[in-house]
Amino acid sequence: MIVKTRNYRLEKSLYIKMALASVLKKQWWAIPIALAIGLLYLWIPSIWWLIAAVVAYGLFVLFWLIQFYGVTQLDQGKMLFERFSYEITSQQILMKLNAREGMPLKWDQIQSAKSGKDFYLLFVNKAQLIHLPFRIFNTENERKFLGSILKNKGLIKG
Repeated sequence: MIVKTRNYRLEKSLYIKMALASVLKKQWWAIPIALAIGLLYLWIPSIWWLIAAVVAYGLFVLFWLIQFYGVTQLDQGKMLFERFSYEITSQQILMKLNAREGMPLKWDQIQSAKSGKDFYLLFVNKAQLIHLPFRIFNTENERKFLGSILKNKGLIKG
């Protein structure tokens, strides 16, 4: 079966929000480090420990925010924000700009996936992701077929 979707363009602000949330969730270990810095206040009471903890975590988040914002500005990242239609099979995802231009993406290139309330999110790497909202699918069966492919490939939990 081939799932053909409607054209869809990922908005830059949505990309930044989803990519930042994903990285912060995967790099959860930064929060205990910031808390440990803040807890040094108990050993040597000084407000500077708390300020340092907040600033350190703030700089960590700012670093990733700048990275993802930069992807939206670079020529190499422009491809992520083109208007694509997708042809999805159990072998690959074909990202089509038009009827003659497209880029195949094998399933083994997808590192992980996430199923949300109204979307599928496929992660190629930290900076590249494919957002597939349910509204771009023509039928409910096509959406369910993609869900079953993701489960069979072990990308999402059933």
